Order: sequence, then structure tokens, then C-alpha cells
Amino acid sequence: MEALFQEIESLARTEREADMRQYTTFKIGGKAALMAFPKCTADVLRMLALCKNVPHAVIGNGSNLLVGDAGFRGVIIRIGSEMGEIRTEGNRIFAGAGASLAAVSRAAMEAGLSGMAPLAGIPGTVGGAVMMNAGAYGGEMRDVVEEVTYILDGNVEKSREHGFSYRHSRYMDMGAIVTEVVFSLSVGDKEEIRAEMEALAQKRREKQPLNLPSAGSAFKRPKDGYAAEMIDKAGLRGFSVGGAAVSEKHAGFVVNQGGATAKDVKTLLEKVQETVFEKYGVKLEPEIRFLGDFT
Repeated sequence: MEALFQEIESLARTEREADMRQYTTFKIGGKAALMAFPKCTADVLRMLALCKNVPHAVIGNGSNLLVGDAGFRGVIIRIGSEMGEIRTEGNRIFAGAGASLAAVSRAAMEAGLSGMAPLAGIPGTVGGAVMMNAGAYGGEMRDVVEEVTYILDGNVEKSREHGFSYRHSRYMDMGAIVTEVVFSLSVGDKEEIRAEMEALAQKRREKQPLNLPSAGSAFKRPKDGYAAEMIDKAGLRGFSVGGAAVSEKHAGFVVNQGGATAKDVKTLLEKVQETVFEKYGVKLEPEIRFLGDFT
């Protein structure tokens, strides 16, 4: 592994024994043997080629991620601010996959382009948001994404067919890695867009536990009903395991109250699933992605 690590280190900035608590919004997880920060699509391609025979993973902002307490003994390629360029051309915004949705939303607002306001408060990157068709307050990525550049099997492809559905895209099915996204937006009034963004931000502050580390909504919306409502009615609001708890403010969130381990969170999620299934016959599906060693 040493020779591999040195070769990756020659390509871009890296960090050995990266503390995953610093790279996830949950603030939980062990260490990754090596984390690399590519600056462009070519870097990602070269890193993937080097890592084809060793454990590796690609992440964004870590806003939908739970890393095991024993960490990840491989290479993590983090597509972040180094690949976060944003530029506006007419009613389109071109964004690197590492750009935050918040930054793209601000750029859209400054350009007087509407459509991004519902997505502005999602704490993820553009690439991750496309992969799972992220959405909030009636808006989803499928409403604003025109074209996606992605890597698949060592090739760079472009597509305008995204296969978006609820928290799903064709890129997820293919195991593709998104590197750039073109947003197509509508011309609007800058001050009206600003007001909408501020109103939605206030709504988030009132209804979501933004003061505690979490990975956002813990479970996908079931076919019938709402996960948060079922969890609440099952008497699980405030239920805790170690440092992890179902939020008192919003039962759809699992929060790190301080010192929570990945084992705490995983145990809590399983207990919630079990209880809701017993009460409603509904198997909740986690929206959180699991990575690394949970033993």
C-alpha cells in the first residue's frame, strides 16, 4: 500500500489516517488510511485507476454518511472544494461536483435565477445531490439539472437522461461518479429569490435540529405515510442509544448528542426500524450511507 499511497500523493493533496469525524456532518467515525483531494476529473480518473485493486470509496461533503468506528482501511477520494468551481452563463449554472448546493444557490440568487431556493439548505455537494436526487420543500434536483458529466468504467461521459425518482438516480444504479453538473434555471427577481431563501432557512431553523450533528433525514419516505410521523407515534421521539438519539425537535432526524459512536447510531436505527415495523408493518429504509468497518 505504501507505493500506492506515494503515487496518489504525487497527484494531489492527501491526508494519511484521516479522522472521519472531521469529514462527516455526523462527526462520527474512525480513520481512513488515506484521503485524497482531487482537483479535476483527470485526477479522479487516475486515482480510480490506481485504486482498482484496493478498497476505495468516493465521497462528497459526508452529509449523508456514517463511517464505522474502526474506520476505512483503504483510500477515500473526497470530491470537495478543490472541484467546486461555479460559473454562470445566461440561465445556466455550471458547477463542479464538489461545489456545495448552498454556494450554487447563492450564485443563482446573485444572477437572478430561480429554482434553487428549496435546495439551498441541503448541506451536501452537487455530486452527491445528483446521485440521490436530493430534495426539500417541494424541490428536487430533477427540477433543475440539465446535464451531468460522470465517470463510469474509466470513461468520462455526459448525459441528459438522469433516471431521477425519489432519492434515486441512474448514476446510483450504475455506480458512476459525478464530476460536473449543468443547471438550467428560470429568470427571476433577485430580491424575491433572496426572500424565498431566507424564509426557507428560517423554516429549517424552526423545524430541524441544526444545532446538533446529524446526517439529515435518517430514513427515506415510505410508500405510504411519513417516517418522522411513524417514529413519533411509535413513542421514539427522544429515544437514545449512547450518544445517539432520535431528535426531540424532528423525529425524522438522528442526532449526535455528543460522543456518539457509529455503533450507537446503527443500533438506534435498527431499533427504530424494528419498532415501526412492529407497530405499522412498514420497514423503514435508511437514507444514510454506511461506509467502513462496523465490527
